[in-house]
Order: sequence, then structure tokens, then C-alpha cells
Amino acid sequence: MFKHMSEPTLSGSREARSQAFDAEALEHLGALQALSRRLASNRTEADDLVQDAYLHAFKASERFAPGTNLRAWLWTILTNLAKNRRRDRGRSRIQTNEAEIARAAGSRVSEQASPEQLLSNDHVGPHIQAALESMPKALRDAVWLRDVEEFSYGDIARRQRVPLGTVMSRISRGRRMLHERLLTSGKLRPVDLKVRK
Repeated sequence: MFKHMSEPTLSGSREARSQAFDAEALEHLGALQALSRRLASNRTEADDLVQDAYLHAFKASERFAPGTNLRAWLWTILTNLAKNRRRDRGRSRIQTNEAEIARAAGSRVSEQASPEQLLSNDHVGPHIQAALESMPKALRDAVWLRDVEEFSYGDIARRQRVPLGTVMSRISRGRRMLHERLLTSGKLRPVDLKVRK
């Protein structure tokens, strides 16, 4: 995946960055790949996002504060790159039918697909993504960080610079709003639950 990255492309010498930083950063490769596949329209773009995120992180490693959450820092770099690419793509003169490309790429579900992959197929995934994107940013980010990225409440509070109670409130309200939006879109049906007495 990192075939295009070589030592000369990194700013500064390798000695300027701590080997411990490099090792810890690479421990989060799997989590960044999962996030990039969620944000990108195809696997190639997702791999490019991860590669660019690591390139940016290694270039800026001296700005990382040791002892803080490296995973959150890398996540922020990757999401900002994805947002910038999405914005730039909207400005480009040549438009591709990304929905068709994504549908074609997603139509080949392997026999060993995980339940998460099956859930995010062409039918359900776009509706969940649309519902998430229609939510206020503070609620969307809190739900995403907790339920998808599995950050702790404390990590989310530090990342968003808000009290822990605010994080818990945002997650609760965000989950409820996501559920309501999926119900009103007609893409999710309420489960018939029997109340125990």
C-alpha cells in the first residue's frame, strides 16, 4: 500500500522523528483503513487516503504532543483529507458518476463478508450515510466517534473540547435523531418488541 512513499519524500530526516512515533502510528493502520473505506468511494481512493494521511502525519510528527491520543490525531488528518478531496472533486470540471462506480464496486460481496460489510451494502449503507450527513455536525461527530470509531467518552470529550456530560448528551440525542430519520425515510422499520412485565 505504501509503494509510493519513500524516505526522500518525507520532510526532514528519519532521525528527526521518533521510531516510537512511527511504530505507534503504524499500529493504527487497520483502524485508518476501515475509516478510509467508509469515507472513500472505492478501495483505491481509500488506500490513497490512508497513504496521504500517513505522509502528512510523518511530516508533522514534531507537532504531535506525546502522551495524547495518536489515533484521534491520525483520524483527524484522514477525515480532513477526505473532506478536502470531496470539496475539490465538486469543483472539478469532469464529473464521474460516483454512485454507479460505488454500486458496481459494492455489488461484489465476497462469500466471507462480515456482517458489517453486508449491512453497508447498496441498500442500507447510503440511507444511513444520508441520515448521518443530515444531522448537526456536533451530534454526527459524537455518534460517529463513539459507535463507529469506538473512542471512549473521555477521548471524545478531549477531542471536541467539551465536558463529558455534553458528550454523553450528544451521543444520546444523535442516536435518537439518527433512528428517527431512518424511520421517517421509510428505510428502517421499527422492531416489534414485546414489553416484559
